[in-house]
Parts: sequence; C-alpha cells; structure tokens
Amino acid sequence: MKTSNGSCHRLKASDFDEVTKDLLAIATSIYRCLIVTREPFPLTLVIEMKLAREAWHEASNLAHLAVRLTPSLVKMMTRRTSHVRGELKTKMRALTASFFGFRTSRSTVAIKQNRDLAESLKDGSCFAFKDLETKRGIYKTELIQSAINNMWFANHSDEGVIHGRYFNPLPVELLALILTAIECCIDEWLTGVKEDIKFSSAAYAPVYQVHLTSLRCFDERTSAYKLLEKICDNVLDVARYVPGHLHQLSD
Repeated sequence: MKTSNGSCHRLKASDFDEVTKDLLAIATSIYRCLIVTREPFPLTLVIEMKLAREAWHEASNLAHLAVRLTPSLVKMMTRRTSHVRGELKTKMRALTASFFGFRTSRSTVAIKQNRDLAESLKDGSCFAFKDLETKRGIYKTELIQSAINNMWFANHSDEGVIHGRYFNPLPVELLALILTAIECCIDEWLTGVKEDIKFSSAAYAPVYQVHLTSLRCFDERTSAYKLLEKICDNVLDVARYVPGHLHQLSD
C-alpha cells in the first residue's frame, strides 16, 4: 500500500476504522482456525483467499455486520498463515525437548546422546507412539495432548474454546500439523546441539503430507474399530478440562 507521498506502507489493523478493525480481529481468529484444521500448508494463494473469504463471512454473521471484504483485508488475514504455524512450533520446542529428554550440554557425551535420540525418534516416526520402545500406542503420545492444550485450550479465551466448531470433531489435518511441528523440533537436535530450524512450507509441507497420508491410512485400516476417532475424541475431551473448570465449546 502506498501513502500520499508515494512511499510504501505496510498495512496494519490500525489503518482501518473501529468497526472494520473489530470485524477483522474476529475474522483473523477464525482464519487461523481454518488454516490449522483444514489447510496448514496451503498449496496456492487461491486456497488462502478462499479460507479468508469464509472467515470473513462467518465473522460478519457472528458480529451481525456487513462490511465489504477488500483485497487489503484479505492480505491482513493471509499473513497469519505462516504465523500460526510458527506459533505452534515455538510452543512445541520446549515441550518436545523436555518430553524426550534432550540436553543443552555441550559435552561430547550429551551431544552424541542428543543426536542418537533424535535419529531414533525420527526412525519410522517413532515419536508418534505412546511407548517408544515397543512402538505401541500409535498417535497416543502425550505430546499431541500437550500441543492441543497449550495452543488452543489453555484458557477460556483461546481459539479452540471460542471457535469450538472447527475443533469438534478434532480434524486429522490438525493432528498431522502437530506431528509435523514435533518432527521439526526433533530436527533441531539432529546434530546433537540445538539449532533453530524454520518451520517453513518449503521444508515441511512434504513432511506434513506424509503424516496426513499415514493418519488417513491408519484410519482406513482400523475403521471397523474407529480407533482414530476414539483417539481424537479422547484428546478433545481432555483438552476441554482445565484445573477446576470445564471449557464449553462454542458452536
């Protein structure tokens, strides 16, 4: 966007009037939910624009407002695509390191242990199992629960509670995204010393697709027992509870 003197100006929420800003805040929150539950790594801008339009329409209905959706508003929302992925990865970084026992020590022994641990966790996506040694309890790792709790259900104002309709039932796309974020966090330890690795679409969209395909295959092969559905239902049930409170999901 260019200013009156011809210089470039990066759009921000304060550039809009109060009504539009309020509606944009609601729509952006919904857009973030649509991204993580439907298209965590959109292949095209067309997909992002479609989700932005859907988010704006839903926000307009919720707020009982009719504000025209402009290209500038769409751009404000689609900027959040990579941001919400990065937010999840940031939250998972410390959780993953603590859960698996990676060490920040620079000793030769610790570096080797970190490297061996990272390699073993990535072998056959071992990190997705509840029991790492026997490889039992696929998709039942507590890290998935921790991701859901911390990212979307930590308090009553979180998006999983406010926009519960997008998380109930828990979409397989969301599980695939979480597994991809965990794998990215493990990748940061592959050299034995923690490195910062960007959770980029170029690097991790293919990883996401592998996890998504595996989840769908698992669901198909165990459809008679509805195992994945039961796993997802249990994760959501646990996420709805915080100490002393029960999150009532919004429709």
